[in-house]
Amino acid sequence: MKIALSGTYSSGKTFTAMTLSYYSGVPRLLSKAIREIMPGLMPGKRLADVSPEEFLHLMIVRHIGRVKSEIKQNGSYISDGSSLQELLYGEARLIYGINPSADNENNDRYSTDIFFFARVLEEIGRSFKSHVTNTYDIFFHLKHELPLTADGHRPMNSDFRNLVDKRMLEVLNETGIPYSIISGSVESRVIEICEHLHLKPVMSISEAIERATLDYTAQDLRLEEERSKSLI
Repeated sequence: MKIALSGTYSSGKTFTAMTLSYYSGVPRLLSKAIREIMPGLMPGKRLADVSPEEFLHLMIVRHIGRVKSEIKQNGSYISDGSSLQELLYGEARLIYGINPSADNENNDRYSTDIFFFARVLEEIGRSFKSHVTNTYDIFFHLKHELPLTADGHRPMNSDFRNLVDKRMLEVLNETGIPYSIISGSVESRVIEICEHLHLKPVMSISEAIERATLDYTAQDLRLEEERSKSLI
C-alpha cells in the first residue's frame, strides 16, 4: 500500500506522516526538501528570490528525489506529499507571482517569462500527474486548519494556500486517485487513516506522537542561505 498525505504548507503533513509511520509500522519515505536542495543548486539564494526557470529546476530535482525514494522503498510506504505539491505551487505562482508572499509588490518583474513558464508547467504536469497516478494507491488530504507558519521559507499568503488546496482536490478528482479528506488533531487524523486502511497499530498513539515529536524537533530547519554559508 502506497499512501500519500496531501495538503498545503502549514497543514501538518510532515508531523502527521511521522506519527502515522510510527503508529502503523509502515515506513515513511525520506527525500530532501526544497530548503535542503537549494544550497547545492543555487548557493546563497532564498526560495523567494528564484526566477521562473530556477523554480522549474527545483521542481524537477525535487521530483527526481521523490522518485528515487519511491523506488528505493519499493514496498508499502507513507509519503509526506507528492510531486503534485510542487506542480500546484508552480501553478499558483502564475496567479500570485513567483514570490507569492502577501506583502510582495514586485511580482510583475517576471511578467515576460510567465507565458513560457505556464506552458512548460502544463507539459511537465502531464508527466507528474501520470507518475503519481501510477504510483500511489490512496491520498489522505489534510484540511489546512492550522495557522500559517512564519518560517521565512514559505510564502505568508492565505489566498495562495487556499488556491493550492482547492487545486489539489481538483487534480485528485481529475486523475481518479482515491482520496479521503482528514481533519482534527494529529491523534484523530492518524487513527482515522489507520481505521480507513484497516492497519493494526504497532504501538500506542501517545508513544507514536512522542517519537514523532522527537524526530520533528531534530529536523534541520535552517533557511536556504544559512545552509549555503555552512557549505563554504
